[in-house]
Amino acid sequence: MIELTLADVARVTGGRLHRASGDERITGSVEFDSRAVTPGGLFVALPGERVDGHDFVDAATAAGAAGVLAAREVDAPAVIVPPVSGISSSYVLAADADGAGAGVLAALAALARHVVDTLVAGGLSVVGITGSSGKTSTKDLTAHLLEAGPDGKGGPTVAPPGSFNNELGHPWTALRATPGTRHLVLELSARGPGHVAALCRVAPPRIGVVLNVGSAHLGEFGSREAIAQAKGELVEALPAAQDGGVAVLGADDPVVAAMTQRTAARVVHTGRAPAATVRAVDERLDDAGRATFRLVTPAGETPVTLGLHGAHHVDNALAAAAVALESGLDLDTVAARLATAAPRSRWRMELTERPDGVRVLNDAYNANPESMRAALATLAAMGGRHTAVLGVMAELGDDAPQAHTELGREVARTGVQRLVVVGGDGPVAALHEAATAGGVDSHLVPDAAAAADMISAGVAPGDVVLVKASRSAGLERVADALVNGRGAR
Repeated sequence: MIELTLADVARVTGGRLHRASGDERITGSVEFDSRAVTPGGLFVALPGERVDGHDFVDAATAAGAAGVLAAREVDAPAVIVPPVSGISSSYVLAADADGAGAGVLAALAALARHVVDTLVAGGLSVVGITGSSGKTSTKDLTAHLLEAGPDGKGGPTVAPPGSFNNELGHPWTALRATPGTRHLVLELSARGPGHVAALCRVAPPRIGVVLNVGSAHLGEFGSREAIAQAKGELVEALPAAQDGGVAVLGADDPVVAAMTQRTAARVVHTGRAPAATVRAVDERLDDAGRATFRLVTPAGETPVTLGLHGAHHVDNALAAAAVALESGLDLDTVAARLATAAPRSRWRMELTERPDGVRVLNDAYNANPESMRAALATLAAMGGRHTAVLGVMAELGDDAPQAHTELGREVARTGVQRLVVVGGDGPVAALHEAATAGGVDSHLVPDAAAAADMISAGVAPGDVVLVKASRSAGLERVADALVNGRGAR
């Protein structure tokens, strides 16, 4: 972060000083976890339903916090900010717009905006990435590319850990940027209309990426059209082309490609379509599920072999490559960096080979119909006997039963030899029934522990086991049991 005083924080956030002269200097990081506070840092005391950050102010000051951003008076130098009522702050998402907690979040966002504006004036470039699936992997790939070398092209890059992409993670990540940061890569999530737009106001992007519009969050939005409207808020927020704005849009998704009409930025299309600006041709997967293709761009073309596992990473790599090329990297550097990329975020197509030759493909962080199909395609390309451990795809609303039925049919089409469906009833029962009807050896079990017991007893050297579901299913425990040989309890 840039160096600020508590008086600066009060001015930027609209708060008032409490037990402070205002000259206190914030030289450390901004943290909402008192255990992460370092000397000179700013502690953000977030009120919550289960934990109230104000109860940890003493621990934060003991760790060296120079000040506190708070909703009420505390026994420490602080900036006290008012609660938010209704949608009185442009930084607060509509679903979380009331109360003291929203007031602190709005203040945190305002502070992040001030810091980002200051750093952009000094040369920082902000990249925003959204889509129904692939956001986190594309964010990780983009950061990996942009970090390339001190050659005047890549440079110091800040990106969020994991899927830290909401009204707390977004400003927290932006506040990690310093005057030495060249690129800030952010992932933008949405639970409703206006959320992406609000995040764009926290850290206005120069380059925006929309990967796809799929079925994820149908239960929250109600329709694919509503999801597209929300995701497109990113390209609407970009600067005009003459001011450096660039929209990177997936050419293979007609709904995303149509967002060209919603932005004044210059548009770069990515995908497999012949008209795509940055495209992949001659794709194939090796028996470890790694993709090889020819990367075709306006700067030329080059062969690429991804270091990541999964057919869907081709789309992610094309988007990341487009951002990198627009940021000044050369084509050879982009191809070389794509080959060395490794997973940065947990439980996303992590491939582990046990000493006995059993391979476990852990993709248990999240799931929707599109990502399930991609994971199954990757499994089908890998050598050995195939087992899939699948759980619920959450947030699909009324479409859930049919989506799980279609998934069961997809399992049968891809030739999976054995399927373990975790959950016992509800939509997953439709998955089990459809797979069984398609001739798959399918087993329906109540929970992750039962799945781990069943799989552990039946795997043999050379087998490949895919583990995938929405995060709520907790199937990472199955993968952990398989890799480390312990029960999924």
